[in-house]
Amino acid sequence: MQSFIWIRNTDLTESSLTNMKLIIFFILFSFNSSFLSAADFLTYLESAYKSNPVLNAERENYKAIRENINISRSEFLPSVSVSGSQSSQQNSNRSNQDGVSLPSTSNTSETQSVSIDQKIFQGFQGYNSIKKSKLESEQAALKLKNTEQKILLQSATVYYDLFYKIKNAKFNLANVDLFERQVETDSSRLQKGEITLTDLAQSESSLAGANAKFIAAETELLTTKSNFERIIRLPAPEELTKDSFIKNIDLNFPTSLNTALSFSEKNNPKLLLAKLDYRISEKNVNIEISKFSPSASVNYTQSQSKDFSSSVDETEQESLKATVTIPIFKGGKNYSSLKKAKFKKKQSSLILQDKVNEVKTDTANVWSAYQSSESVLKATQAQVKAAEIANEGITLEYDSGNTRTTLEVIQSRSLLLEARISNASAERNFAVSKFKLLAVIGELTLKNLKNFK
Repeated sequence: MQSFIWIRNTDLTESSLTNMKLIIFFILFSFNSSFLSAADFLTYLESAYKSNPVLNAERENYKAIRENINISRSEFLPSVSVSGSQSSQQNSNRSNQDGVSLPSTSNTSETQSVSIDQKIFQGFQGYNSIKKSKLESEQAALKLKNTEQKILLQSATVYYDLFYKIKNAKFNLANVDLFERQVETDSSRLQKGEITLTDLAQSESSLAGANAKFIAAETELLTTKSNFERIIRLPAPEELTKDSFIKNIDLNFPTSLNTALSFSEKNNPKLLLAKLDYRISEKNVNIEISKFSPSASVNYTQSQSKDFSSSVDETEQESLKATVTIPIFKGGKNYSSLKKAKFKKKQSSLILQDKVNEVKTDTANVWSAYQSSESVLKATQAQVKAAEIANEGITLEYDSGNTRTTLEVIQSRSLLLEARISNASAERNFAVSKFKLLAVIGELTLKNLKNFK
C-alpha cells in the first residue's frame, strides 16, 4: 500500500502543486503497471482455473471417486491368494518313565497353498454397487464442474472489483487535487476580499473530506488486490484499461427468461447434483434389500506339505468347496439399515423438489439483475455527462466572480464524484451479472469463454 504525506506550503504556486499531483498520480497508478486486454482477462481466468487450490482439491477428489468403479467391479472377479509356512520343532532332555534318558528329536515341516475364491451370487448387491459407483463418478464430475464455475465466477468478480476499485481511487485522487486547487484559489480570493473566511473554511473542510475518502478508497483497493491474488494466484496488476472490459468478449446469452429457465433446468450443476443424489439413494435401497438374499461362493484350494522327519515326507491336497449362506437374523441390523436407506431416499426426494424451486428462483433473480444492471449503466452514463456539464459551468461562473457560492462549487464537485463512482460501480455490476447468468444456466466454463472471444 502506498502512503503519502500531504504538505501545505503557502509558497508553492498552483503550477507546482499541479506538477506534484501529477507525479503522485503517476507513482500510484503507473509504477509496475500492466495494461490488459480481453485476452489478458482470459489469461487471469486460466491461471485461476489451473492453480486455484480449491479447484485442484476437487480434481483430486474426482480422481479418487472414479476408483470406486474399479473397486465395485472387483466383486465380480475371483480372489487369488498364496500362502506358505515353515516350522521347526526341537525336542531335548527327554526321558521315559524309568528315568532313562532318550535321544533328542527334531521335526521340520513346510506347507504351501494356493486358494481361489469366486462369488457366484450376492442377491444383485454387486450389480447395484457398480451402478452406484458409476453414479457417484458422475456426481463427482458435476461437483468438479460446479467448483469450476464458482472459481471462474469468483475470478471474474474479483477482476471487475479491481477494475472498479482502481477507478474509484483515481476519481478520489483527482477530487483531492481539485479541492487543493480550490483551497489555494480561495486563499487568494480571501486576501482580495472577494470571499469570506467562511467560504475558505468550507473549501478546507471539503479538502479534508476528500483526503479521507481517498484513504478509504486506497484501503479498499489494497483489500481487493489481496483477494485477487488469493483467487487468481497471480500478482494483481496496478492498472486495467478500458479495452479489457467485458464488451470485448462476445458472450451468448438467453434471449428471454423462459429460455434461461429452460437452460438452467437442463444444465444447472446444483440441480443435476440433486437429481444424482436421488438416484444414488435408490441404489442404496436396492443394496440393502439384496442383503436379505442368499449368497453363494466357490473356493478351490491346492496345498503341498513336506515333513522332513516323518515317514511320509510330502503330501499334496486339493479341495473344492461350494458355500451357500442364507441370512436369518442379524439382531435387526439389516432391517434398520433398509429403513435408514428408505428415509435417506425420501430426504433426497424432498431436497430435489426444493432444489428445483431454488434454481428457478435463482435464474429469475439473476436474469432480472442482468436486465436491470444494463439499464442502471445507461442511466449512470447520462448522469456523468450531466454532472460534468453542470460542474464545468458552475466552476467557470465561480472563478469569474459571478454569483455562484463556494458551497455550490463543492456540491457540484461532490455530485460529479458520486456520478463517476456510480458509473464505475454500474460497469462492474453489469459485467459480473453476465457471468452470474452464465453460471446459473450451467454455461460458465473456460472453454465457452474462449469460444465466445
